[in-house]
Amino acid sequence: MASIKDISRRIASVKNTRKTTKAMEMVAGARLRRAQARIEALRPYAERVMELMQEVASCTDCAREFPLLEVRDEIKAVSIVMLTGDRGLAGAFNANILRRGLTLAGDFKAEGKQVSWVVIGKKGVGTMRFRGYELADATQGITDRPTFGDASAVARRIADMYESGETDEVHLVYNHFKSPVEQKVTDQILLPLGMELVETQPVPEEQRKLKGDFIFEPSSTAILSQLLPTYIDITIYRALLESTASEHGARMTAMRNASENAEEMVEKLTLEMNKARQASITQEILEVVAGAEALA
Repeated sequence: MASIKDISRRIASVKNTRKTTKAMEMVAGARLRRAQARIEALRPYAERVMELMQEVASCTDCAREFPLLEVRDEIKAVSIVMLTGDRGLAGAFNANILRRGLTLAGDFKAEGKQVSWVVIGKKGVGTMRFRGYELADATQGITDRPTFGDASAVARRIADMYESGETDEVHLVYNHFKSPVEQKVTDQILLPLGMELVETQPVPEEQRKLKGDFIFEPSSTAILSQLLPTYIDITIYRALLESTASEHGARMTAMRNASENAEEMVEKLTLEMNKARQASITQEILEVVAGAEALA
């Protein structure tokens, strides 16, 4: 059995760890509230942009001429965009993204497709490079408080890869924020743009008159040419915000669990120390009694 001094030292160490996890839990909770407010404010705007694109695409006859809407007849190369965090201590947050991305890559390679990687976040970049993967693009240091400019820079790189023919399909893998204790790993086809938009057919003139026609200034084609890259920027930005909120929620939950585990460990160690102290006192009493009997 460990000595009382060793147990006492271990209790002090666990208590210090508990203070750290408690502090990290509170910090993550404060950051989560800010991140949650940002994503909840952006979601209606992002959804409305998608609806607007569908409406404009249905009013133009040349929607399929845009490179970002082009659906390749044969998918030979696929790009996987993974959104991880820049820091750890967030439970399985980063591991779930990496696992889903690698599973997707395995499925695509089994179909004879080439896979390229675009990774955001130090944890994802470090893990993929450690495993020997070559990254088409790597971005670090933006996941804690992502800005629209950060998302736009990533989106431009992805759009260039698609328009140049470097990739035929782009998958976006990230954690969708549902609640502080629940995050869902999401695999979204980013390019070509959503099949609902790609398959949108121009509305016949008769139906358009019944619904109410629109006068576009500039033309619907010009508006769509501006909306397409904007939509990609917003989609990446939304995914970044979803991922940030999910990371803070996962870290807050992980630190709360760590604090509870530390509390349980302190209770067990305290009980063990009390038993050790009681055994020591009993042994001393026995020694005193034995000494007294020897002198009698």
